[in-house]
Amino acid sequence: MLRFGTAGLRGPLQDGPDGMNVDTVSRATAGLADWLRGRCLGGGVVVVGRDARNGSAEFAAATAEIFAAAGFSVLTLPRPLPTPLVAFAVRELGAVAGVQITASHNPATDNGYKVYLDGGAQLIPPADAEIETAIDAVREPIPRADPAAGGLDPRITAAVGDGNDAGEELVRRYLARVAALPGAIGGAGARADIRIALTALHGVGGATAVAALRAAGFADVHVVAEQFEPDPAFPTVAFPNPEEPGATDLLLTLADRVGADLAIALDPDADRCAIGVPTPAGWRMLRGDETGVLLGDRVLRTAPPDALVATTIVSSRLLSKVATARGARYAETLTGFKWLARAGDGLVYAYEEAIGHCVDPAAVRDKDGISAAVVAADLVAALKAAGRSLIDELDDYAVEFGLHAGDQVSLRLADVADGAAMVARLRAAPPDEIAGAPVKYTDMSQVRGRMRTDALVFEGSSARIVIRPSGTEPKLKCYLEVVEPVDDRAGLSAARTSAAQQLSALRAFCEQL
Repeated sequence: MLRFGTAGLRGPLQDGPDGMNVDTVSRATAGLADWLRGRCLGGGVVVVGRDARNGSAEFAAATAEIFAAAGFSVLTLPRPLPTPLVAFAVRELGAVAGVQITASHNPATDNGYKVYLDGGAQLIPPADAEIETAIDAVREPIPRADPAAGGLDPRITAAVGDGNDAGEELVRRYLARVAALPGAIGGAGARADIRIALTALHGVGGATAVAALRAAGFADVHVVAEQFEPDPAFPTVAFPNPEEPGATDLLLTLADRVGADLAIALDPDADRCAIGVPTPAGWRMLRGDETGVLLGDRVLRTAPPDALVATTIVSSRLLSKVATARGARYAETLTGFKWLARAGDGLVYAYEEAIGHCVDPAAVRDKDGISAAVVAADLVAALKAAGRSLIDELDDYAVEFGLHAGDQVSLRLADVADGAAMVARLRAAPPDEIAGAPVKYTDMSQVRGRMRTDALVFEGSSARIVIRPSGTEPKLKCYLEVVEPVDDRAGLSAARTSAAQQLSALRAFCEQL
């Protein structure tokens, strides 16, 4: 069976209990409704959204109808919209749950069912296992009802204003919140006009991103026309993920052609954002860790004293050093925004290396590609006004904190279970050295508390590798980082050469696993 986890459901579109189909979605919804009622949350508001993948409209309709029949007040968002809108709506309405039908950046053959609880955060254990138990107990037939039959719930009307279209009003409020971020985070400093190139990778984020950027004062936006409108076939990319080789080729070509200052790539449900920048050698996409520290430092510059920033065990350690230098607190969690959103009180920013950024956790307790794009644009505009660039900022970090060079090896496998099997084999016989250098070994499955996970960490004097199976895709992921000291800008070239050589050796180790 397709198992229900902290990411909800995700799998191939196919008949049977091992696929995403109306029966699977119906059982999941009925089980989730029973679980909510068992926690005295019955009759509460539930938000339902969807992307534009094959099956999403039908799955969202079934979800809304089953919740309505179970006695919940359902607000269905008005059209295919980015996933962060559901997280925002759950928090804005005080809803007991939200469901977004999406498979994010998975292949076109997949779909998924993502659940938000606790003020718009992803669910965490043991809720996932409890909900799965409730799903297993569901019996046919599963009742359905028209979610609009009783009119708009007074609680929703009170939240959005009488006479407003509830769904559209939530979209308007989200855009207004995002558009205000440059003033709230960047302050009142000078900003130059900038030109932006943007791709939605055939997903649902294009129109929302352009609207948010324009509302924030960035009107000069050029879009990749071939990838702007939602298309569930994702015809121009092998995999609709900005991190995949070739996925941003059209974007960087456009950015170069129009003379852009910034390139932005959203994943299909727009909860993730990748950034491209011009360099003397041509355009390149920044790694998630590079964008992560740039946005984190931008937020910290105007954050209250003792603010908290967070990232994950597989991300760069650079943010911890920047946080200390800025007088902020730093936390590290397991991978996933279900943990990052709960990193601690005073959280002002969180990111994971897989191009997920949360720049406004008070409004969206999850990664949000739209708001990240706006904050990135504001940072570029401020730097341009000072005659600087994102690359200048990264060079400054290298001189101040050491050059942190990262890479990732992602081994595509035949089955999701193969990744766990590969980690188990490596756990049974861990190496004492990697690429000729001695390493210390930590088995994260033996760590107590919330940091326990199926991952292995190998650390040397200047290098680190974290190896784990993907929880949503048939992949084994290896996260690499090398730290090289830098005395001044004149030493950057030599440090990059040394780091590249070390990363190459670490890649070779991972590729032969």
